[in-house]
Amino acid sequence: MRRILSHTRAAIDDYNMINDGDKIAVGISGGKDSLMLLKALCELRRFYSAEFQVVAITLDMRFNNQDGDFSEIKKMCDDYGVEYIVKPTDLYEIIFNIRKEPNPCSLCARMRRGILHEAAKEAGCNKIALGHHLDDAAETFLMNLLVESRIGCFAPVTYLSRRNLTMIRPLIYVREREVTAAAERLNLPVVKSGCPANENTKREEIKMLINELSARYGDVPERIIGAMQRGNIDRWNK
Repeated sequence: MRRILSHTRAAIDDYNMINDGDKIAVGISGGKDSLMLLKALCELRRFYSAEFQVVAITLDMRFNNQDGDFSEIKKMCDDYGVEYIVKPTDLYEIIFNIRKEPNPCSLCARMRRGILHEAAKEAGCNKIALGHHLDDAAETFLMNLLVESRIGCFAPVTYLSRRNLTMIRPLIYVREREVTAAAERLNLPVVKSGCPANENTKREEIKMLINELSARYGDVPERIIGAMQRGNIDRWNK
């Protein structure tokens, strides 16, 4: 956990992600990445130079039209003194039953973003933190290149002028393997996703491709991030 906190603090400092008085909504999917982000920010509050508040928000997809069980996450939030908001949605019903989307991930992501932004504003937050790590960034860059024929990635910090919200990604220096190992060691209350599209996406294909390339050419994700920083792709320069 110490290594993850070190990487998180470095990213926050490099990209000026957190300032005094911020109220940050952490988007909690229930997966290991978002829970690790929540834990890292809660631990960081104890010694970081800027004072900030944390609110945890989960959008319940209601898979198979049933409410999700997030009681263990609620206990984690209670332990840290963090407000936890669970917002029920009709996303599963709309995407899989009504629209029957053959490629649901893109639409789902757009709809979730809109609902999360609204929930963050309702909670009085000025920033939203998402749990994307270094490997996510490398996969997104390569996916944009190979699937959409464009060079780009999400930015470490993005200001959403229409919502007056700032999106931050404090885990962008953390490797996925570090998150996985720490989540198991700390017994974080991961909620298994019921999404029918899990492990059958373009992102999974790109992840396997990166693993193959890394076996031949070295650490591809680190090289991609370094190239984005040197080339200032989507504001990745420090």
